[in-house]
Amino acid sequence: MYHYLEKCFPDLKQRGLVIGYDTRGQVISNCSSKRLAKLTAAVLLSKAIPVYIFSKYVPTPFVPYAVQKLRAVAGIMITASHNRKEDNGYKVYWENGAQITSPHDKEILKCIEVSPEPWSDSWRENQADSSPLTRDPLEEITNSYMEDLRRICFHRELNMKTPLKFVHTSFHGVGHDYVQSAFKAFGFNPPIPVPEQKDPDPNFSTVKCPNPEEGECVLELSLRLAEKEGARVVLATDPDADRLAVAELQDTGRWKVFTGNELAALLGWWMFLCWKKSCTKGSDVRNVYMLATAVSSSILRSVASKEGFKFEETLPGFKWIGNRIKTLVDNGKTVLFAFEESIGYMCGTSVLDKDGVSAAVVAAEMATYLDSKNINMAEQLVKIYETYGYHISKTSYFLCYEPATIKRIFERLRNYEAPKRYPEFCGPYGILHVRDATMGYDSSQQNKKSLLPLSKSSQMITFTFQNGCVATLRTSGTEPKIKYYAEMCGSPGQGEKSFLEEELKKVIAVLVENFLEPSKNGLIWRSL
Repeated sequence: MYHYLEKCFPDLKQRGLVIGYDTRGQVISNCSSKRLAKLTAAVLLSKAIPVYIFSKYVPTPFVPYAVQKLRAVAGIMITASHNRKEDNGYKVYWENGAQITSPHDKEILKCIEVSPEPWSDSWRENQADSSPLTRDPLEEITNSYMEDLRRICFHRELNMKTPLKFVHTSFHGVGHDYVQSAFKAFGFNPPIPVPEQKDPDPNFSTVKCPNPEEGECVLELSLRLAEKEGARVVLATDPDADRLAVAELQDTGRWKVFTGNELAALLGWWMFLCWKKSCTKGSDVRNVYMLATAVSSSILRSVASKEGFKFEETLPGFKWIGNRIKTLVDNGKTVLFAFEESIGYMCGTSVLDKDGVSAAVVAAEMATYLDSKNINMAEQLVKIYETYGYHISKTSYFLCYEPATIKRIFERLRNYEAPKRYPEFCGPYGILHVRDATMGYDSSQQNKKSLLPLSKSSQMITFTFQNGCVATLRTSGTEPKIKYYAEMCGSPGQGEKSFLEEELKKVIAVLVENFLEPSKNGLIWRSL
């Protein structure tokens, strides 16, 4: 990576690079995130490159935030997010504060292949502690981040008085201290931490899977503590604190765990409401934007259509969202909110990546405001759907450990009944359009070219059915998964939820059986 940065930035030795890390492997020093961060620093320090390396574990969003604040050329975050405990990895951010996309990723790989052997000085990890070129940005960045966070706090006095209690779990990761500080910045009493999950634990000892996206089955400790403490809202950040799950106790005594799409509908509604109440006279709603990935719910598109702001979709992954938002902001646009259905949210533009810390405190303020109106989040979600149309979505996945099987499944769809012919039907359901982001094809466009950037690194085909259902089949970039995303959208003011739910269920069943053929291909289903 050093060689590529040297090519791109003549001022590399003046601006330096940011390095952060999570809490993975802390008790296994030979493979801890902290050690990997120090080794990363040693590589750069051996070439006299200044390094901003955090002295303590931080949320992933702190690295892209620091890149912009410190005007560094790039940033590296050592993390495997919510993956299993045996995993580790890293994210790379460019000088604009967004994750790298092509050509940077490919050029970095080329440089690695040219020089695969580590330099002798690269193993001197103690350089990170002793070099005069090393600086710890922890205090400066934490204080600056919390100060910027206050800009999206709109009801501080209400927050200070609310009777609502919140429980927060950091899933054995980095989130506890930072969510506590965020609540203080918004004027809240601190959320009640789940004691068994508050402190870092690289073994994730209380959960089978350290991913709050899995829902109620992994939130058990949080929900039981909330019931004991009289708290109505549970907030869960994943181990590197860039994602957020939310659960709310209903009057029935049951918990509502919001899907990623449902919470996005609420947060999008909330951010737009706050903008309308706080914007200066003469502000043009046509310069306001929200974004989502192409596999996420289209609810914000429907809100935008009615309210007059702009909506855009990107390829899956916040690297695409972050880079697009940077372009919009640089061109004078106001971006309020962006999301991906896998519980990733960006409120405001201080961080050009998903951020569980800011999303947690924004969700708490929204819940507080609604409580002051004697309404809960689940009830407000219904109001949103009644106003803009029900958007019923379902996401799940199959495990597949054979790359050849995955390739065969998608090649079959591209040559379904004849060479280079996509399917025209899926069981009894007619297909109106097909978009293949891997091949750059879109039958709905006059020139048959997809408006989304070409993405050959993963498989992704979207089917628009004649009954209005939109379904995408996609491979994960980090795990052995084939995911499906499906949504049925209704019209505003029509109470057709049950019909949409039933129709969606039927389409998914046919889609899975006909296009994925699980039994034939040995796929293992997992429910979300």
